[in-house]
Amino acid sequence: MLHCLLLMPREPTAALQHEPIPRVAVEQQLARELHLVLGDTIRIGSSSDAGGQPFVVGAIYQPRADPAEIAKGERHIRMHLPDLAGLLGAPDRVDRLSIGIRPRISADSAAAALNRSAYGYRVYTSRAIASQSSQTFRVVSRFHRAIAVISIVASTVFLLCIMLLKVEERRQDAAMMRFVGVRRRTIFGALLLEALAIAAVGSLLGTGLAYLAGAATNAYYRHFFNTTLTFSIITPELVSFSIAISLIMGTAAGAMAAWRLVRTPPLILWGRG
Repeated sequence: MLHCLLLMPREPTAALQHEPIPRVAVEQQLARELHLVLGDTIRIGSSSDAGGQPFVVGAIYQPRADPAEIAKGERHIRMHLPDLAGLLGAPDRVDRLSIGIRPRISADSAAAALNRSAYGYRVYTSRAIASQSSQTFRVVSRFHRAIAVISIVASTVFLLCIMLLKVEERRQDAAMMRFVGVRRRTIFGALLLEALAIAAVGSLLGTGLAYLAGAATNAYYRHFFNTTLTFSIITPELVSFSIAISLIMGTAAGAMAAWRLVRTPPLILWGRG
């Protein structure tokens, strides 16, 4: 593996025409930072005190966005394997390589067969590597899930308090309706519908706020890390689940507050009991 790069100033390619100069592909961000363009000649060495071997920038590429690499701040180049082996002085040696398998062949079976065939290397499936490298993201996901549960519980308590306050403000209205013969079931249903409407409006406002917050998060971190990764995803399943939880909690809070109101005698509601 090439650990250290020595990038020398540009050299005219014509001055090195006595032998073919190998070409390398430079990552777009590295080329932008070093002001490299196609055709520039650079020197690459395996250590900072090495003279370095000349290479011509033959391509500038944009790597695929990778969450595991986003925070490392590393820059990469790509070169032909014989050029890399000659640069490191270690022919016929590799640190790691990727093996493609044909369709309908089990990756686990292929990895097990290769591991039994010889010593000196270890074969892992891409799923196993992804699972191992994504442990940090799993911890963050569990942390976010815990925050979501706490937020739902807190919002439920807050909604119950709002409904109780609204019901307390309508004590005399409820008493008047009871005096004129309105049934408790009708009063209960009206208050329940009001709570359901409040929960529905709150769900819509919360969904809109979530989309705005997600868009702002993606815009900021894409600019900060110079990547196309998506940092905040709001899926239809998540929106449906959130709305369902909101409606259920809102209905339950409204039912509790309405039931407390209709069970109170009218004279007490009027303030005469």
